[in-house]
Amino acid sequence: MSKQIIGVIGGSGLYHMAGLERVRAVEVKTPFGRPSDKLVRGRIGAAELVFLPRHGIGHRWLPTEVNFRANIFAMKKLGVERIISVSAVGSLRAEIAPGDLVIPDQFIDRTTQRPSTFFGKGIVAHVSLADPFCQALSRTLAHAASSAGARVHESGTYLCMEGPQFSTRAESHMYRSWGAHVIGMTNLQEAKLAREAEICFATLALATDYDCWNEHAGDVEIERVLVVLAHNVELAQKTIRRAVAALGEPRTCGCASALKDAIITDTSRIPKKVRADLRPIIGKYL
Repeated sequence: MSKQIIGVIGGSGLYHMAGLERVRAVEVKTPFGRPSDKLVRGRIGAAELVFLPRHGIGHRWLPTEVNFRANIFAMKKLGVERIISVSAVGSLRAEIAPGDLVIPDQFIDRTTQRPSTFFGKGIVAHVSLADPFCQALSRTLAHAASSAGARVHESGTYLCMEGPQFSTRAESHMYRSWGAHVIGMTNLQEAKLAREAEICFATLALATDYDCWNEHAGDVEIERVLVVLAHNVELAQKTIRRAVAALGEPRTCGCASALKDAIITDTSRIPKKVRADLRPIIGKYL
């Protein structure tokens, strides 16, 4: 088995999980500024885990303020090949109850204010995002969640909204009519950037409420969301431990070569600084 370095992005409760050893915090510099916080490194069995609190310790950053580029770039610099993103979501479907776990397989983008590419400033690349999640990693994550005792939905469309406000009732009904299953505020940029960085990416979505379309369940209130989320932390930890234990083999999916043939800029015209800044991502192709 090859050495595995697996990234986890989520809430601060996740790096206190049982079995995580040799824990230490590290700072990583990136061309895109500082990540949300220090990255926490540790080991579970033979695998190394790199954890990043998406909103910073103490939940300091709005979804729009999260430095997604720095977060994913820092993971890449540390050698992460797979990222498990743990995220609270609202349910847009009656069959997805609060407390359920969803492994999405598609996205709808409703964000408007966020950089979501490493490219630009003299270099252009177009990666495929037809299937935005790594199917192999998602299958592993779904199996791990199920074996941990969760009620799991193994597919679904994640609608990513700007926030920080929750949806209006009209928006919630519209998103349901579009075929969306869950709604959140963070994972889309992570998935796009992970694909550009050739990192496998999958989401463990924790349903905390029914959004506001389901008037019988009441409107979204942050107090109730946090209660459900707190109950799911232990389940998420169990799922991650099981998934990590199952990820011992080298990758065979297409994520590792997502940039192949995607860079269309004449290499002689890529500015030296851009070339140097993006070396961890594009170096093997130049």
